Amino acid sequence: MQSFTSGERRIEVEWFAASGSAAEANGNGTSGPALLLLHGADGLTFAEGYRFAARTIAASGYHVAFVHYLDRTGDRRVAYTRLRQDFPLWAETVRDAVAWLADQPGTDAQRLGIVGISLGAALAFTTAAAEPRVRAIVDYFGPLPDELARERPRLPPTLILHGSADAIVPVSHARALERLLQEQGAAHEVKIYEGQGHGLTGPAQLDAAARVARFLGQHLQPASAENNDRSASA
Repeated sequence: MQSFTSGERRIEVEWFAASGSAAEANGNGTSGPALLLLHGADGLTFAEGYRFAARTIAASGYHVAFVHYLDRTGDRRVAYTRLRQDFPLWAETVRDAVAWLADQPGTDAQRLGIVGISLGAALAFTTAAAEPRVRAIVDYFGPLPDELARERPRLPPTLILHGSADAIVPVSHARALERLLQEQGAAHEVKIYEGQGHGLTGPAQLDAAARVARFLGQHLQPASAENNDRSASA
């Protein structure tokens, strides 16, 4: 467990160091890619599921920082009555988390990304719009914030994973994000899983994990650094 300060609050971070063959390739004294993992509105209610995801990604050669961004507002899970007023505070904390991650030993500040789940993905979009050090986003069924939809900001390469039957964040959000990325000529991939809801299960979950590994390898590993250019086409 590590931590940093945001808004005079202590924000806890669970750190999962990179391992596997990709981590070895990044060895020999060189720094490697790193990711923020941002949970959904459930906070730490299902923390073990997020930790399993963090270990899986770390095993592919990425440092992973599982950020407890709700520490900023003293919550264990989102209080929906305060969601709109608290969102800017969490977004500020995630921006601070990017700066903290860039300064960690063994981390390549030119190869940072965010994996966001639901609300965490919305925070990833908001952060990346203002923080050029974010070079890739993995979006698990996240909403596109209204303000960003109006502002049409430039975003880094983005992988969109969404269920067609999502009743919490309708698939229309995935399509709106896809249109935004197409307009920008930004690198992106989209996979809509038929019949899946707000959360992927069974073969869809396994397929998504494979897509995440491939996407991150394409945009954050050294051999394809040229793909990090936000002007790259899909």
